[in-house]
Amino acid sequence: MKDAYDLETLAIRAGQERSQFNEHTEALYLTSSFVFDSAAQAAARFSGAEEGYVYGRFSNPTVTMFQDRLAALEGAEACIATASGMAAIMATTMGLLKAGDHIVSSQGIFGATRQLFDNILARFGVETRYVPATDIEAYRAAIRPNTRLIFAETPSNPLTEVVDIAALAAVAHDKGVLLAVDNCFCTPALQRPLDLGADIVIHSATKYLDGQGRVIGGAVCGRKAEMEEVFKFLRTAGPSLSPFNAWVILKGLETLNLRMKAQSASALELARRLEAHPGVARVFYPGLASHPQHELAMRQQKAGGAIVSFEVKGARAEAWRVVDGCRMLSVTANLGDVKTTITHPASTTHGRISPEARAAAGIGEGLIRIAVGLESVDDIYSDLVAGLS
Repeated sequence: MKDAYDLETLAIRAGQERSQFNEHTEALYLTSSFVFDSAAQAAARFSGAEEGYVYGRFSNPTVTMFQDRLAALEGAEACIATASGMAAIMATTMGLLKAGDHIVSSQGIFGATRQLFDNILARFGVETRYVPATDIEAYRAAIRPNTRLIFAETPSNPLTEVVDIAALAAVAHDKGVLLAVDNCFCTPALQRPLDLGADIVIHSATKYLDGQGRVIGGAVCGRKAEMEEVFKFLRTAGPSLSPFNAWVILKGLETLNLRMKAQSASALELARRLEAHPGVARVFYPGLASHPQHELAMRQQKAGGAIVSFEVKGARAEAWRVVDGCRMLSVTANLGDVKTTITHPASTTHGRISPEARAAAGIGEGLIRIAVGLESVDDIYSDLVAGLS
């Protein structure tokens, strides 16, 4: 189905394998192990000589359906599902890198990703160099002979910086380096990094792929060669997606396109209203003409996405007053839900990184991040205005 149908159809139909009962919806296989017809078949399955399911740590039919559907949506040869978005990044780096290798990463990345690079991978001899997200020449200058991976979020969390994927892919491939793109904010409904030259796409399926804040999950998509290496790590280390979570995310994918279009439209309207509010110093949203990479975003994305960040006129006290003034918005660091959420990044999602690193990434004390849901945009704005006023 990868080439024959539109994205909207693939999100609903791709990857499904019916059992002997010919069920209409995807089956949920809750089992830890699988039975073999003989000792010879068991040996063949374990060795890989025969395809088939072996053990729930690394193989399950429901998980396979999710992997196949997301691979179709991203235009990838293969997909490996993981227990979380951070597990997806961990599996990618552990599967493809070794001690002595080097990563070049955009500066404005999720706080936990930076913690992974600086506090865990560094202990195993993998060093990371950070560069401004939008400076393509800075990536080129940071590449060393031992650089194996360029990692970028676009749009970034929380400032929605947009990376020129095609230009960065050209730099990476000129130097023989893999490019991995975190596509969490856009999803394949709005952006397909592989079409623009990226080698690997990473997802926190917890966010928009599920879309309703129900389960935790992650995924890595790309060529079969690289995904086989990622799978080797997952098979042994076991950061696997559960069948139940895979089934829930499959249901979420069915409405992905509708949700992303509606939430992006509401986010654009909210961003315009906030930009006009006297209590707001600056708004960060790729759909606004005032965004530094607006033209680029409109070329490589179908819409601006559902994340709106803004700086209040003041610092932490003023930002917290806005958060605390909300009566409808959910004060939580999660995003991708149909319920609008609000958080103060400097003290939550990026609270564990150093003040210097936050400053370098442009994350100030007055910054607030809104993940726009499906409520009335009038009600979302009214809730924010209570604190802004």
